[in-house]
Amino acid sequence: MKPVTTFPVPDPDVDLVLPCLNEAGALPWVLSRIPSGWRALVVDNGSTDGSAELARALGATVVREERRGFGAACHAGLTAATADIVCFCDCDGSLDPALLQPFVAEVRAGEADLVLGRRRPRGRGAWPAHARAGNLALARMLRRRTGLRLHDLGPLRAARREALLGLGLTDRRSGYPLQMVVRAADAGWHVTEHDVPYLARTGVSKVTGTWRGTWQAVRDMSRVLAEPPVPARAPADAGARVPSPAGSPEPALAPSREGTVQ
Repeated sequence: MKPVTTFPVPDPDVDLVLPCLNEAGALPWVLSRIPSGWRALVVDNGSTDGSAELARALGATVVREERRGFGAACHAGLTAATADIVCFCDCDGSLDPALLQPFVAEVRAGEADLVLGRRRPRGRGAWPAHARAGNLALARMLRRRTGLRLHDLGPLRAARREALLGLGLTDRRSGYPLQMVVRAADAGWHVTEHDVPYLARTGVSKVTGTWRGTWQAVRDMSRVLAEPPVPARAPADAGARVPSPAGSPEPALAPSREGTVQ
């Protein structure tokens, strides 16, 4: 099989974490959209459809994470990363990794510590109503908890690796993306959000494809919101900004290795 990507690279400019559980149908397109010079870290979370083998054949670095859970896969990718900037993206074809390029530029320029993608559905079936409703409820809860005026808790995001590790993230289930934002807000990070097109995914969602899965995700994230603030190391360039206290009306929004690299 001829590789369609240009990685792995010896010294990646950016590491892109792609949590993966049976995403063989979407992998070729996702990997083909990754910018040159970036390294794809496909975190296999127990796939049975040959996803890991396919990703490796297409040139990606495969990280194996035995513990099931979206957060477990994401954190395994983060701990396996070596680049200064780490990005996250779903591996199901619903989001284009190329959209992360301006996110990375914003982080690199010191204009933001964490950049998130606000999903804008394109076409029917791109975002089920129950999943959208759950996301909206969580965004409102997040605003009350941190003051951040975010609209989405989507998976497309970028930040510096050392700063992310300094957050001490502990959730290994669906609450991982939310915990990242909550702890970033508590640490006074500058968080920004930008619209990104959201496409119908390839295959069936393991989390929000059903009401049950959505409810479990909301429950996981509600636990995260109930956690007390945890001290974290601020980003290296955060000293030039005055962080807003958690829960203030005007927030900072400008708006062990766990996996095995194979």
